[in-house]
Formats: sequence, structure tokens, C-alpha cells
Amino acid sequence: MSTPTRVYLARLAGVAVFDPNGDQVGRVRDAVGRLRPTQRPPEVVGLVAEMPMRRRIFLSLNRITSIDADAVVLGSGTLNLRRFEKRPNELLVLQELLDRRVQVDPGGQSGSVVDVAMECSRGGEWSLARVAVREQTGRLTRRGHLHQVEWERVRGLSGIADSRGTANLLSVLEDMRPADLANALQDLPDTRRNEVAAALDDERLADVLSELPERDQVEILAALDRERAADVLEEMDPDDAADLLSELPPPEQDVLLDLMQPGEADPVRQLLKYTPGTAGSVMTSEPVILPPDATVAEALARIREPQLSPAIAAQVFVSRAPMTTPTGRYLGMVHFQRLLREPPADLLGGIVVNDIDPLRPTTPLPEITRRMATYDLVAMPVIDRNNRLVGAVTVDDVLDHLLPRDWRDRDAAERPPTAGPTLDGADG
Repeated sequence: MSTPTRVYLARLAGVAVFDPNGDQVGRVRDAVGRLRPTQRPPEVVGLVAEMPMRRRIFLSLNRITSIDADAVVLGSGTLNLRRFEKRPNELLVLQELLDRRVQVDPGGQSGSVVDVAMECSRGGEWSLARVAVREQTGRLTRRGHLHQVEWERVRGLSGIADSRGTANLLSVLEDMRPADLANALQDLPDTRRNEVAAALDDERLADVLSELPERDQVEILAALDRERAADVLEEMDPDDAADLLSELPPPEQDVLLDLMQPGEADPVRQLLKYTPGTAGSVMTSEPVILPPDATVAEALARIREPQLSPAIAAQVFVSRAPMTTPTGRYLGMVHFQRLLREPPADLLGGIVVNDIDPLRPTTPLPEITRRMATYDLVAMPVIDRNNRLVGAVTVDDVLDHLLPRDWRDRDAAERPPTAGPTLDGADG
């Protein structure tokens, strides 16, 4: 293996994994240590990599030709695609050791683990040889000294982890996309998952909740105090917040809605009134809406806003005032490609398209799917009987409701088909 003889594992989190042809096959998420019956440090037997479709697999160290800060390179393009399952005598280094409260001999200085290094012996065996420990100072404004010490000098690395600290684990996860972070949370024990989720800021947690299975969403929300839960719901898109609240008993829905700001709660209340499986129940009530006298330049500036999803930013809906749903009379929509082709000073009212009938809140999901596929649309307007725009159904809304209910649940996604061959191998 062409690699340094010492590798700090927290720095590997998120590093790309490449096959011998230079094609990326996944990203490193953790390292697997094998416990020994003696006091010797655990042997590192491989890495856990996340592949497409959120599958996590085991990569044996003897299949890896090089490791550095930028890439992990495999020696073979053949992979065992069986989902990784931790064995009783194994530990996941980053998941189980980061933030663990330990003591360093001599003197018993207390601290928390911020990283763990694996080292290679002359015989080619990798083991967890050194631990980076930050001292506890007892003062919030002062960070303790960082010590790199041998594994044998650290007490508290075996047994059940003290999970009071989450800062170091969060630092490993902070650059992940919300969907990847949601996937990582599903691998944590429930208590640890809830602690990490609670440590995220409201906006980040709202994004992550939207990517989790309904069961995990409810459990994380229930672990928060109600005021914090209401704050997180306010940060979610109204349709996602409504989907989550629909999983709760009506009394709990009412409590959380009452704690939310009225301007944030009102669209969610309205969405909860629609019949499941209709346009009203899957739409977002916050599409991009502008008046007909807005210019092309104003519309382009609006859809550039970073908080907008690609599906929402793909088109501007044009209506009479007011500009919040339900709006004034709906006039039509303009796709962003049309905006790019028109002079910046032109008015939206002159380029609006209205030759496709909008949806109604009661339009069933199969009809929505058929019409969006027929016209190659990424979003469709939803209007009420008074021709007011009340929302828009986007292609991601449709996919979310067409896929199996448990499609975000990795355990469900990993179940083998009832018939036909499966990919399996001997490693791991």
C-alpha cells in the first residue's frame, strides 16, 4: 500500500474512493477496528465507504493500494456490494470514539477524543496506535491543549462511549449534503442520533429532517423540546412541515402549530386540510411569484436566490397582487430558459405562457404525473376556483409521493428483491 505509515482517520471522512481506472466509486465514511482479547490496540481491518444509492460497504485494507488526504485508491475494480454490518468484536472508529471522554496517564488528565490515528507495523498490520485528545479546561471561552498520545496511555476507550460531546463528530459531518448527513444519522444509535440532531442549528436540522424516513423524523422531533421543535418546523418548507406533522396525533399537531409564528403556521395548516394524494397535499405554497410588470432582470435575480431548490427556481409564476398564496388572479408562468433569452428590461407580462391548464387542489396524483410527463414540466401551478394561485407541484414532490413510503429508509432500500439474483461476495 502506497500511503503514509500514520493516518488520522477523521481527516479521511468524506475522501473520495477511486477504482484502478480513476473512476470514483464512493466516499469514506468510517474505519473498522477489530478488538483484541489482550490490551493491544485494535487492529484496523478496513474502511466503510458510501456508494451510490446510499449503500455502505466494507473495503478491506488489503484491497486498497493508496491512502492520502485527497483520495483512497483501490487495487481492484471488483467490489463486494453487500451492505456493511458491524460484527460484535468490531468498532466504528469515528462513530464510536470521537467525543468520547477519556483520561490520559500519567496524572489522569481528562479530555475528549478529537481524532484517532492508525499506524502500520513493519509486518504490514494496521492498528489504532495514537489518539488526539483535547484537554478539558472547565472554561467555556478557552480551548484546552491538544495532546497526541499512545493508545495504551488513554483510559476510557473501551466499553460504552460517553456521548455528551458532539462537536468533533459534527465537524466530520458538517460538509455533508443534507441527504448524506441524514444517511449518516441512520447509522448512529438512537440516543447518539438524537444528540447530534439536536446540536445542529435550526436551518440545518430542517434540511436534514426532510431527507429522513418519517419514523426517524418523528423520533428526532419528539426528542426536542416543543419550542425548539416549532422553530425547526418554521425553517422547513411548508409542504415538508405538513408531511411531518401529518405523522403526529392531531393534539400534538395543534400544540406545535400554536407555537409556530402565525405567518409560518398558516400555510402549513392549509396544506394539512387537503386530501392525501391530491395536488393540494403535495404542492408547495411558496413558489416564485412575481407581478406582470416585473422585469426579466428582476425575475432572474429572484431565481438566483441560493435557498431555492432547482425545481422551484426553474420557473416564475405570474399573477396579480397579492404576491403571497393565495394570490390575485393567476396569469401564467415563465420558464427560466425563456428568461435567459429575453432582454433584461422586458416585462414578464409580455412573455408569460398560459396555454397549459393549471391543476386544481383536488387533482389526483396519477393525473398530475401524466400531465407533467406529457408537457415535460418540472412544475405546474395549482389554482383555486377563483383562479388564484395557491401553490405549485414540482417534480420532486411527485417523485417523493410516487416512490414507496419507506424509500428513504436505508434498511428498507437494502432488502433484497423477492426473486432474481443478488450481488454478494465473500469480503466483509
